Amino acid sequence: MNPNFSKFKHRIACFTVLTSILISANASAGWSLSLLGTLGGTDSFASDINNSGQVAGNYSTSGIPGSRAFITGPNGFGMTALGTLGGGHTFATGINDSGQVTGSSSLSDNLTHSFITGPNGVGMTDIGALRGYFHEDTGEYLEMNYAEDINESGQVVGYDGGYLGSIPVSHQAFMTGANGVGMTGLNVGEAFAINDSGQIVGSTTLSGWLGSRAFITGPDGAGLTIIEGLGGTSSWANGINNSGQVVGSSYTPGHAETHAFVTGPNGVGITDLGTLGGNTSYALDINESGQIIGGSQIADGSYHAFLYSDGEMIDLSLLPAFINAGFIGMIHVTAINDHGQIVGSGNLDGGSSRAFLLSPFPVPEPQTYAMLLAGLGLLGLMRRRSRAHLT
Repeated sequence: MNPNFSKFKHRIACFTVLTSILISANASAGWSLSLLGTLGGTDSFASDINNSGQVAGNYSTSGIPGSRAFITGPNGFGMTALGTLGGGHTFATGINDSGQVTGSSSLSDNLTHSFITGPNGVGMTDIGALRGYFHEDTGEYLEMNYAEDINESGQVVGYDGGYLGSIPVSHQAFMTGANGVGMTGLNVGEAFAINDSGQIVGSTTLSGWLGSRAFITGPDGAGLTIIEGLGGTSSWANGINNSGQVVGSSYTPGHAETHAFVTGPNGVGITDLGTLGGNTSYALDINESGQIIGGSQIADGSYHAFLYSDGEMIDLSLLPAFINAGFIGMIHVTAINDHGQIVGSGNLDGGSSRAFLLSPFPVPEPQTYAMLLAGLGLLGLMRRRSRAHLT
C-alpha cells in the first residue's frame, strides 16, 4: 500500500472523529429535567427564571383558596414561600438576576396590589395601584393591580383593571421606577414585559381600530410604536430582550390562524415563526441569543410546547425527559434564560400539576475543542513514534 495513502486515511479518520464530536457537542440532543416540588401543596406552576436559575412561581394547597408565590435557589434547588401583603393569596410573575420577585397579592377581599421583593425574594413591598373602583351593585370599593415583569434595575410593569363581578373595567398599563418606587400610568392597555433599557411591550386598543395591537415603547417607556403583526386584525406582544426583539402572536390575513412572531431589534420587521403543524402558535419569551419559547397546536389540534432556535421550531413535549418523569397531556413553558434553561409546568400521571426546570446539557467550551485537537495530535505523534520503533 502507498504509505502516503495510509497517512491520508489516518488523517481522514481523525477528522471524522473530531467532526462527529463537534457536531454532537453543538446539537440540542440532551436535556435534564428537574421537578420543583409543591411546598407541601398539591400543585405548582413556574412563571419566570433568572440567569442563575432561580425560579419564581406559584403553588396551591388543598382546602386553601388561591395561590401562594415561591422562589427557588440557583438552578431550581430549594423552594421558599414568599408570603403575602396581608391577604390570602399571592401570584409571582417575574424575577430579575438579583432575585427580586414581582407579582400581585391580595391585601383583603377587595384589594389586590402589585408587589416587589428584595434580593433573593427577601421581604415584600406593596407597589400599590393606579385607580380604585366602586362596584355598581354592592357599593364596595375595589383596587385591582397586576404586575407582569421586572428588569435588572427593578422597574416593574403591569396593568390596572379587571372585572367588577361580570362587568369589565378598562385596563391601564403602568411602570415603576427602580426597585418598584413610584407608579406611573401609561396611555396603553396592558404591559407584559420590560427590558433593561426600559423598553416596554404589551397590547392595547386604539380608537377606531378593531381588536388589540402589539406595541413597543422607547427607553423608560417613552413613545409608542404599534407592531402591525402578520396581517390580521389583532396582535399581542409578550416578551422582549435587550436588543429590542419582541415576541408574541398575531392573527394572519383572513383571521383564520394565529401565529407566533419575532421582530428585529427595536421592534422593526417581523417574522412568522409558523406552527408545529396546527393552526395556532404563540411566543411568550426570548433570551439574549434569540431563542424563543411558546406553544403551538400540532396536526391533531392539541397543544405542545416549543423552543425556536436557529430557525427551527423544536417540539419540547416529545422529549423523553417529560415522558420518563410521568408527565401527560400539555406541557406549558413560560420563560427561558440566557443559558437556555426553560421553566414551565405540566400535568403528572396522578392528576396534579408540577413546575419544572428543563436544562440543556452543557456544550463544551472552546478550550475543550483545543484539548480534543491536542489529543488527536498526540495520538498521531505516538503512532509515528511506534512505527519508527518497529522499523
